[in-house]
Amino acid sequence: MTFSTGKHGVASMVAAAVALAIAASARTAEPDKAPEPRDTTLEEVIVTGTRATGVALSESATPIQVVSGEALATSGKADLIGTLAQIVPSFQAQSFGGDMSNQTLQAKLRGLSPNHALVLIDGKRRHTTANLAVATGAFQGGAGVDLNFIPVGAIDHVEVLTDGAAATYGTDAIAGVINIITKKDATGGNLSVRSGAYYDQGGQSLGASGNIGFEPAAGAYLNLSVEARSKDATDRGGPDYRVFNPSASVNPPAVSSNTPYIQDYPYINHIFGEAANSAQLAALSAGYKFGDGTDLYSLFTWGHKSATSLENVRLPGQISVLYGTQRVYPYPYGFNPKESSDERDYSGTLGLAGEAAGWKWDLSTIYGKDEVNVYTLDSINSSLYQAQVTRAYAAGAALPLVFQQDFRDGVLEASQWTTGLDISRDLETAIPVTVAFGLEYRKDTYEIVAGEPSSYYGSPGAQSFPGYQPWAAGHHSRDNKAIYANVIVKPLEPWTIDVAGRHEDYSDFGTTTIGKFTTRYDITDAFAVRGTYSTGFRAPTLAEEFYSAGNVSPTSTFLQLPPNSPGAIAILGHGLEPEKSKSISAGLVFKANGFLATLDGFQIKLKNRIAGSSSIYGWYLSGGLGQNGVAGAGLVSQAALDIAQAYGVVDPNALLDPNGSVGFNLFANGIDTTTSGVDLVLSYRSAFDFGSVDWTFSGTRVKNKVTSFAPLPQVFYSPPRNSALFDSSKEADLEDATPDFVLNLGALAKFGDISVNLREVLYGSSQVLTRTGSPVQDYITKLGAQPITNLDLGYQATEHLNFTLGAQNVFNKYPTKINGSLLAYYRSAYSNGTVSQYPSISPYGFSGGFYYGKVTYRF
Repeated sequence: MTFSTGKHGVASMVAAAVALAIAASARTAEPDKAPEPRDTTLEEVIVTGTRATGVALSESATPIQVVSGEALATSGKADLIGTLAQIVPSFQAQSFGGDMSNQTLQAKLRGLSPNHALVLIDGKRRHTTANLAVATGAFQGGAGVDLNFIPVGAIDHVEVLTDGAAATYGTDAIAGVINIITKKDATGGNLSVRSGAYYDQGGQSLGASGNIGFEPAAGAYLNLSVEARSKDATDRGGPDYRVFNPSASVNPPAVSSNTPYIQDYPYINHIFGEAANSAQLAALSAGYKFGDGTDLYSLFTWGHKSATSLENVRLPGQISVLYGTQRVYPYPYGFNPKESSDERDYSGTLGLAGEAAGWKWDLSTIYGKDEVNVYTLDSINSSLYQAQVTRAYAAGAALPLVFQQDFRDGVLEASQWTTGLDISRDLETAIPVTVAFGLEYRKDTYEIVAGEPSSYYGSPGAQSFPGYQPWAAGHHSRDNKAIYANVIVKPLEPWTIDVAGRHEDYSDFGTTTIGKFTTRYDITDAFAVRGTYSTGFRAPTLAEEFYSAGNVSPTSTFLQLPPNSPGAIAILGHGLEPEKSKSISAGLVFKANGFLATLDGFQIKLKNRIAGSSSIYGWYLSGGLGQNGVAGAGLVSQAALDIAQAYGVVDPNALLDPNGSVGFNLFANGIDTTTSGVDLVLSYRSAFDFGSVDWTFSGTRVKNKVTSFAPLPQVFYSPPRNSALFDSSKEADLEDATPDFVLNLGALAKFGDISVNLREVLYGSSQVLTRTGSPVQDYITKLGAQPITNLDLGYQATEHLNFTLGAQNVFNKYPTKINGSLLAYYRSAYSNGTVSQYPSISPYGFSGGFYYGKVTYRF
């Protein structure tokens, strides 16, 4: 499907007409006939951020934003990450990732890491992904929960707590908590089919989902949701200039330097875009209420996802072998290898909750696992093919023209088993007091399974991504015991004090004790003040500690060095250590006649923060090795080169090519940051004679500041290439890659059988810094503020049947293109970077407008 850019004007007119129609109807509505707005938003009971029961949203002592199931259904996005990013300003979704990171996109709160936000489902901890974000950028190191494995149709609503809550829920809830509340309806359901595509082609999508509730017996419920969706890849890359490189190391003598060696010339490199993917999901929620009031509850989720993304193109001369004295090019016109993943994710929760002697208790156990099978497709292992050719030549056989192209690189696995007991009671004393305490035991595992030997045979193994070698494989685990206590007291009717403490004992990091103090005072029935001080502690994820792999581009080899390996510890003096945090927030609440407004300022100080290091080079822009193999001008650090070569994944091309580079990265402690900002949320329902409009306005302003860096060990120091463990580009990733503000204005109007959901999102400015070249130069690409319009039009054709048409990014906005000087450098160096037309940090992506249609049947 295609969408002509000439239709943008039509979309603009539709949006304007809808706004005018709403305004006109509002003006003509007679006040005495309009029904009184209901305080439904203010009265909504929340379960996140407090252990007390029956707390309404407007009474919360901590900042919480509730996303209803209706808002999820009408957002226009097919997945949960994209949906929440449209509605919650402090929630930022990753739009693009390099290599395998493009196949498991992540999200974060308040500009911190995905690892600093805790995800709960029905108040229970959710397991994390096994696919660690290794590629550089603002989301590097992320190994959080993959929210896209949760069917949107299974969700009743989502509660987003934007405050430090480590003492309440666990020591990694530093930026906040996302609590997904599932449907538990015993009747009714729906079926939905959705299709769409980008205006500028690509990304064709098709999805179907269903939800149904049953009452298998009196006092029981069973709610089942299923979902299937697929989406094609997109390509928004620019022309590739390397085809004109006259170097014999890039193009073989048999192929002219300006030969368009694939039919898409000059758009030969298709790596810059969204990965193709498909997913099938299911969720089953079930429960039973016994006669004594005890509740048995359970939740099971299952998901399967396949994804494929293109890697950098290989020019003809970059891969060659010798058949006797004849040089042979197995891909005479170049090739585009692919990275592919086949992922399975599942989780099971079983619990009992009840009351005894006035004490409420909840005993639960949850097990979840994520398993990612990794493949390299349409590639070649030149060392393996050389051995094959050599054997044929020795046997007097003809040149073999068939060789292995697909490789199984290995498996990534992460699991989590959590068992907990929560006990609470509202005491009948002179002043209201709630007491809560509990125990938790958690066991985490992380495993890398080696790939098939052909994937890593020789040096460097299969092109683009050599398989996980036996030295990188291993099974790692840790357990954690925790105990918490929480007291909520109202010394005066309008005054709430909430104090919590938590003690945790990690098998690999020892013990920690953290706390939280929250208070709220209602000055009047309409106006209140609130504030929180809390401390936090985050142990490194097992993926951060133990992930290791080699990454091979056409002219470079980089090793992801495991930070807890003996080599890394010998270099840095220690493996990864925990992070510590201190958070403070203060806010105002106003509520009256269906109107709710909250304004909260915050500051989060993180010490010893874990981040991906800068690239530590052993070899850069060599000019080629001398004939005797002695290192030349390209040697940056012999120590770094020795480390990379010791793992046996260095591509000889990286040492021979004049633009070649060799080195490694690792995750390390050593950054202190301060994150400060303010969140604003306004909501109101207008009632008119034609229907109603739910208005929402929310915004966040965030500033991240790096306050200190750890130094680079002297053994690697070699300016300007190796001059810092964390260089200016890492500082820019942490400080500037998140928009400095996000404003979200929404209007959901309903009149008769027509519904209109108009959402305007204004993203503030951000920027990315790229360090490259010799001598090293910093190039800054700035993204200015950009409004993005999303529109959803619904028609209730019958009591059960609904039709929807909509568009995301109605006016087809793209981010600013990358710095022109940087692009000129890429062109002069015949670099892969020439295809990267847009900054990958764009919060609204770089694929342009997306249109869709949806049919829903409710019963």
